[in-house]
Amino acid sequence: MKAARTFQVLTTLFIFALSFGPRSFAQAPDGPQSDPPLPATPAKPAAPRPASTGAIVVVPAGTRFGVILENGISTRSAKPGDSVYMRTSFPITQNNRVIIPVGSYLRGEILESRRPGRVKGKGELRLKLNTLILPTGYTIDLNAAPRSADTGGKETMDSEGKMTSPGGKGSDAPTIIRTTAESVGVGTAVGAIAGGAKGAGIGAGVGGAVALAAFLLTRGPDAQLPRGSTLDIELEHDLALDSGQIRFSDLGQPAPITPMPVR
Repeated sequence: MKAARTFQVLTTLFIFALSFGPRSFAQAPDGPQSDPPLPATPAKPAAPRPASTGAIVVVPAGTRFGVILENGISTRSAKPGDSVYMRTSFPITQNNRVIIPVGSYLRGEILESRRPGRVKGKGELRLKLNTLILPTGYTIDLNAAPRSADTGGKETMDSEGKMTSPGGKGSDAPTIIRTTAESVGVGTAVGAIAGGAKGAGIGAGVGGAVALAAFLLTRGPDAQLPRGSTLDIELEHDLALDSGQIRFSDLGQPAPITPMPVR
């Protein structure tokens, strides 16, 4: 009886396994249960920079540039280290190709600025150019200095690029004599009206002293480079340009002319 009961239980378990086992196996496939990851999208490579051709164009030392000053300069307020901005007014060519177009920008700085003295001395100004920027944005270091300038005034420039203001007071003896004489005359007349001969003498002395003091307390004219001044600058060393950065057929675009103030 016990053996029959055991046989019945085993038979029931076998039937149960046959009924549910295959379905269970079908629902559990081999391998991982999660979906495989999507393939990664490859990153887009960065846009390559324009490659240099390796060819170098050399602008020799001594080459002159015609430039226009973008910011006015005066020894009244300028000091060493102040920035100077210019742009080219004429293209530079080589072998019938434009290598520096019109409208290229130059940046420099003031090296020396000295105001005229009250008794003698003239205003002095000296500057240099150290950066050239083509219209394409190509930027080059350079070493250049002005050699001549049209300021609309009486300033002069020497071969080293130093600008000097006109009329130092130490050599202006005729002006001192004329001004003092005029003041003496006025003082004499006023003194004579107020106190006769004695008053005339006192007035003459006072008038001369006032004129001389006023002259000695006044500075001479400052050296000035107004905005719109035209200059010639000269390269002091060779300038090497990457030909891959130059548009040889582009003359450039001139900017509107800035008229210089009447002086």
